[in-house]
Amino acid sequence: MQRDVPASSRTGHGPLSITDVGPVAALAKKAGELEALDRALRQTLPPPLREQVRFANLRDDRLVFLASSPAWASRLRLQQAHILAAARAIGANAGSVIVKVAPLPPPDPQPEQPKPLSTAAALHLKAAANSIQDPELRALFLGLASVAETANSRSRRTP
Repeated sequence: MQRDVPASSRTGHGPLSITDVGPVAALAKKAGELEALDRALRQTLPPPLREQVRFANLRDDRLVFLASSPAWASRLRLQQAHILAAARAIGANAGSVIVKVAPLPPPDPQPEQPKPLSTAAALHLKAAANSIQDPELRALFLGLASVAETANSRSRRTP
């Protein structure tokens, strides 16, 4: 339904932009506000603590934080007066701080490095290429074999 979008912002009959959908736009706006509040409040914390906690929500008049362990949660609770003063200074109406223990998300995994093909694999690919009638498929097999040879020659040169 297109009732959520003002007629002036529609310029055609195609699909709507995700930012033109009322509930999604409101959610994106709320997420942006929480992200800004997270950055502002965590900047007021001492460095080791700010890396171990995340601001999660402003619910009613309560600031909700997530801490990576009970020890960091206790350290954050000791900063409650400081956090509330900082929140009031930036315009957030907060009267208390709630800290929940939740592990921080793991860092993005690094992609695995592909294992180079062995010399034996290159020989098998060449043998298979010689038995293939299709010239395109033969070229693909030979290309794979050359990659194996290149990787093996590089590994021999590197001490």
